[in-house]
Amino acid sequence: MNAAIGAPLRLGIAGLGTVGGGVVRLLQQHGDLLAARCGRPLQVTAVSARDRNRDRGLDLSPFTWYDDPVALAAGDDIDVLVELIGGDEGPARLAVEAAIAARKDVVTANKALIARHGTALAGAAESQGVALNFEAAVAGGIPIVKAMREGLAGNRFSRVYGILNGTCNYILSAMRDSGRDFADVLDEAQALGYAEADPAFDVDGVDAAHKLAILTSLAFGCPVNLAAVHIEGIRHVSAIDIEFATELGYRIKLLAIARLTEHGVEQRVHPCMVAEGTSIAHVDGVFNAVVAEGDFVDRVVFEGRGAGEGPTASAVVGDLLDIGRNIRLPAFSIPANALSPLPAAPMEQHVGPYYVRLSVLDRPGVIADIAAILRDQQISIGSMLQRGRDPGEAVPVVLITHENQEAAMLRAMALIGALDSVVEEPKFIRIESL
Repeated sequence: MNAAIGAPLRLGIAGLGTVGGGVVRLLQQHGDLLAARCGRPLQVTAVSARDRNRDRGLDLSPFTWYDDPVALAAGDDIDVLVELIGGDEGPARLAVEAAIAARKDVVTANKALIARHGTALAGAAESQGVALNFEAAVAGGIPIVKAMREGLAGNRFSRVYGILNGTCNYILSAMRDSGRDFADVLDEAQALGYAEADPAFDVDGVDAAHKLAILTSLAFGCPVNLAAVHIEGIRHVSAIDIEFATELGYRIKLLAIARLTEHGVEQRVHPCMVAEGTSIAHVDGVFNAVVAEGDFVDRVVFEGRGAGEGPTASAVVGDLLDIGRNIRLPAFSIPANALSPLPAAPMEQHVGPYYVRLSVLDRPGVIADIAAILRDQQISIGSMLQRGRDPGEAVPVVLITHENQEAAMLRAMALIGALDSVVEEPKFIRIESL
């Protein structure tokens, strides 16, 4: 098959790690197919990486090698910079800025860069008449950026949420299936290559927050505002919490949620209890899922692999095809200078039901003391579970509250934690209605 009719689109790839190597392989394996779909060949002409001598299982000899990705970005031998270095500063940012200044289109998988500098980079790209495409920065192979920017563009969005980190989803799924605790399953995830040697970026919720900040801008037409995202990870979720969740008809997921409220835009990443009957409760392992809610389309659900060589390379090449077809759209759906700041809804004003787990000494008056504190904070209990009846020993007590404001919950947890009959810091997980 050879339907190419135009001049090649010349690509410079900065970063030849897992994703960079995958992009080269995809372009080589599907070269004729892509040329037919694009109307012109997609041709790698130059590359850059930190280690020239590393064996990547690729023949790089046809490409011009640049030790400096900024020089690659500004070179006359490329039309598009494919930035796969990573990081929100340093070579990645400098290379992207250099490419835009040289009026070259940019495709990136760099969620940290877009989450921190996306608004400014989009404005620069638009002023130079070039594309800034970042499908691969959010949810890997799931085409959620394109869907929100194009296919769903006729809607006003009220909420976008999802499972945006496969590492956390794998850990929580494995904890549920095996009954093991977080630390044990994290070790397994690292051995399998699902978690990094330093897993903090994933398990502390930062990775998901980057992706959520980007989706929020796409959904609500506001500048990217990573600083406004409330971030919690999964380290405090224990095997007993997952056991209680199952007993109560829930599953625990790390969700990233953005929605419009009367107080502004709520952006939050944290563990949630979701009802067993919801579709997102059954997205397990390393898979991601994104749900977009619009006024005309109602609810649209996307599910797929959120990371890895193949899915991410697929997203990168999808962006390249758009550029090869001369499709250049505003990065965040509307021009960067039209993005309108929206107030950030304080987390303390969030309203919803909560799961609360306490470890208390089983002695007379304990539950009455706890109930009095909740009453004083106007928190109503929907149900209660208590295990163990050995007087004087610590037992778990689980409460499910009705809807109430987070500020009241925080005050109540502090007061309950100060009781001498409560032997561990109270734990709570938000229950999300989806």
